[in-house]
Amino acid sequence: MSKKKRKTSLKKIIIKYIALLLGSGILLTVLFFYSTKAGFFGKLPNDELLNNIKNAQATEIVDENGENIGFLYRSFRSNVEFEDFPDHLVDALIATEDVRFFEHSGIDYRSLIRVLVKTIILQDRSGGGGSTISQQLVKNLFPREYSNKFEILVIKIKEAIIAQKLEQIYSKEDLLTLYLNTVSFPDNTFGIEAASRTFFNKPVNQLEIDESAILIGSLKATYTYNPRIFPENSMERRNVVLSQMEKYDKITEEIHNEHINKDIHLDYHPMKADVGIAPYFREQVRKKLVEWAKEYEKNTGESVDIYGDGLKIHTTLNKNMQLYAESAMRTHMQNLQKAFEQNWGNLAPWKKKEVYQRYIQRTHHYKALKAQGKTEQEIQKILNEKKKMQVFDWSGSDVQTMSVLDSIQHSLKTLQAGFLAMEPKTGAVKTWIGGIDFEYFKYDHVSQSRRQVGSTFKPFVYLNALENGVKPCDYFPASAVAYENLEGWKPTNSDNEDYTYINVNMQEALRKSMNTVSVKILEETGIPSLIEFAESLAIKSKLPEVPSLALGTAELSVLELATAYSSFLNDGKATENYFIEKITDASGNVLATFKPKEEYEKAFSNLNQEMILEMMQEVVNSGTASRLRWRYKLNNAIAGKTGTTQNNRDGWFVGLLPNLVTVSWAGTDNGSIGFRSTSIGQGANSALPIFGLWMQKVNSDPSLNRYSKSQFTALSDRANRLMDCPPIKEDGFLKKLFTNPDKEKTKEFEEEGKQNKGLFKRIKKLFKGNKD
Repeated sequence: MSKKKRKTSLKKIIIKYIALLLGSGILLTVLFFYSTKAGFFGKLPNDELLNNIKNAQATEIVDENGENIGFLYRSFRSNVEFEDFPDHLVDALIATEDVRFFEHSGIDYRSLIRVLVKTIILQDRSGGGGSTISQQLVKNLFPREYSNKFEILVIKIKEAIIAQKLEQIYSKEDLLTLYLNTVSFPDNTFGIEAASRTFFNKPVNQLEIDESAILIGSLKATYTYNPRIFPENSMERRNVVLSQMEKYDKITEEIHNEHINKDIHLDYHPMKADVGIAPYFREQVRKKLVEWAKEYEKNTGESVDIYGDGLKIHTTLNKNMQLYAESAMRTHMQNLQKAFEQNWGNLAPWKKKEVYQRYIQRTHHYKALKAQGKTEQEIQKILNEKKKMQVFDWSGSDVQTMSVLDSIQHSLKTLQAGFLAMEPKTGAVKTWIGGIDFEYFKYDHVSQSRRQVGSTFKPFVYLNALENGVKPCDYFPASAVAYENLEGWKPTNSDNEDYTYINVNMQEALRKSMNTVSVKILEETGIPSLIEFAESLAIKSKLPEVPSLALGTAELSVLELATAYSSFLNDGKATENYFIEKITDASGNVLATFKPKEEYEKAFSNLNQEMILEMMQEVVNSGTASRLRWRYKLNNAIAGKTGTTQNNRDGWFVGLLPNLVTVSWAGTDNGSIGFRSTSIGQGANSALPIFGLWMQKVNSDPSLNRYSKSQFTALSDRANRLMDCPPIKEDGFLKKLFTNPDKEKTKEFEEEGKQNKGLFKRIKKLFKGNKD
């Protein structure tokens, strides 16, 4: 075969393989496209949903009495009509985002090919995006959720398919209206009307050309082109928009030149998209509904749009109790914040560079400036520039003049709170406060945050001891002991009183929250026994296997602590919480009902329940929580326990009514910053007042008498006899004679527990499981 023929033959083979490769690629692409369209990679929104986007009915959330507490909707909309949009606003949007909007049917294939060639083949990222306004609208209406690049590809194809469907259903004007009413602008502002009022304090129909260009320009990257944070970037992007408008004959050269030289002048008045009662609770409801909708579709084959089908969610919340709790929290936390800052004064830890520096590098500001190639010195200079910004402040003014560094320090010093009230027998949630302000702080301190619980853990230590044979009238030395096998660890009491020669019974120790005695009571049962007992109370978090567990070094959530304490009011059985009673559709048909979750097994006897509640009532009557009586003038039947963690980082209060469990917490999100003094940071001062103020309002509401007037069952004769002993017992003459009060007491800590040794252990086994 000649050389020429061999070349021809090789050329044909190469062409053949290239054609085969291209053909296979096209075939696979077509198959992938139609597989996605058929729903093999997840269902697409059905035609009914797409047809009803304009008329979507929000889901209503109501409390236990049917009173409205909020709505769920796909996104916060301005609901401005197309006629209200200035021509230059629409022109700016089309010239910048989708110049062939009125020509294509949802997909701009020319732009798609351009992006494909420039971005993928030529590796030129300046190719821009290929998404049309219709595709961007789909992204606004159906937010993306993905975890890998393949899912991104699937989502892109889905968006293209849905965009084409929307183009068939709606007019171009309707699509533009939907887009501008739902798209996200800087500062989490949704919709053009909200953006116009936020940044320029005027309705959208009064926007000037350059103002429209600023807002439309920000859509490319709402943070980078935020006119409040980065005015230089915003001006540069505004001028790009104006140039696009001139390029496509939307404005004249003269108008273009007039506006590109203008400075940016903002009249900043932020609009809040999510205000109202119980925002943290409503977010929990929303999350639950997302899970339920998936299960409902799986079980029935019918899809439910939780944002647009007009559902009604009947919850367990009591609106009045929630309003009282929110009012109490705001009143107290505002005062506590002021006292917290004044107490630290010039020694404020949030102003120390070693504290705030690591947070600076996590901010969007720092990362954006770093990406622009700024030096550390340049970044620090920019971060110290003062400008108007929206931050949470108890003064009532959202807009403050401060630098980014100021805002970080402001965030670090801001105290947070959590409060929960639930019925112990059913687990029905009555109030839920996850933080001081949902708009600024989405993190839920009831369900998400796990913090050391301090002395609120002590009743579990005492109750487990009672279950293991310790008697309420057993006496324990109140003086401090250094434990030799724990590197000399020496727990002390917060009151700094001299307890030499003093012994106390369990009630007295709990009343005064004595750390020294709690550790000695733990020694009776041992650490493994306490952990096993805590688990029987529905505590699922991993507990530290250390003696300081007796002092509350366990990290639990407010919700978890409330669940454990429900056993104290429910015959020794913990009850899981629930907050949705039923779901009905727009016609009132019941789609689902929710029953309280199954209770845990009985963890302790009725007798021991009586006695621990009696001890906790004494904590309120004359112990660490007694300010409920003398300051808040509460005469209700209340059992309680305060808690404070190391360095005053967390304050807790557990308040028990006969038919209600409440838990309140206060502290900072930064675990390294606590209260300077225990007098301010202790749970009795930082967390208890939320309950006290709330209870005052509950008492004044006759509709809540079932809680406020409830009474604990009178102490049985048997319990009364077991607890009938003096609270304090002094050492005898001989013991005092042979005790050197100046010599430090030392001993070995009994990790396995005294009650688990020899005869004690054998006797205990005989009676284990008897919970009467």
